[in-house]
Amino acid sequence: VPAAPTGVPSDVEEHIKLMYDLQVLAWQADITRVSTFQVAKELSNAVYPKSTVRDAFHILSHHSNIQENIDRFTVLNRYHVNLFAYFLNKLKSTPDGDGTLLDHSMVVYGSGLGDGNQHNHSDLPVLLVGGASGKLKGGRHIRSPKETPMANLLLSMLHTIGVQVDTFGDSKGTIDI
Repeated sequence: VPAAPTGVPSDVEEHIKLMYDLQVLAWQADITRVSTFQVAKELSNAVYPKSTVRDAFHILSHHSNIQENIDRFTVLNRYHVNLFAYFLNKLKSTPDGDGTLLDHSMVVYGSGLGDGNQHNHSDLPVLLVGGASGKLKGGRHIRSPKETPMANLLLSMLHTIGVQVDTFGDSKGTIDI
C-alpha cells in the first residue's frame, strides 16, 4: 500500500495523477463506476511547470490569433492529453472481469469550447475512449453536423449503458457511437 498523502500535493502534475489514481481505485473497488474530473477551474490561472510553458492555461486559451500564443497553447494541450494517457494506461493495465477497466468503461475527454479565443461552443474537441464492455465501436473519427449539442453524445452514452431516456440536457438526438 502506498504511503498516504498529507494534503494536496504542491506539484500540480502529481496532484492530477493522484486524482486519476483515485478514480481507478474507486472503479476497481466498485465503489463507483461514474466519476468526473476537471483539471482546473475554467477561470483558473493554473500554470503547469512540467509542460515547459510558463503562461496560465486560461490566458493562453485567449491567444488573440497570435501564432506564438497558439503554439504555446498547443504545447499545454499536448501536456494535458499526455496526462490523460496516464489515466488510460492505468485503466488498461487494471484487470476487471474478463478484460480491463478500459475494456469495460467509457471515458469522455474534451472541452466545452472549440475555440477559447472566441468562446465558441461548436466543433468541440472530444475524445470517447473505452470498450463499454464490447458495446462501443472504436477506431473511428466522427464528425457531427454543425450545431450538434454535446448532450447528444452524452445521451448516446446513456443509451449504450442501458439508460433509456428520451433526452438529456439540450440533446436533439443521438450519435452512432
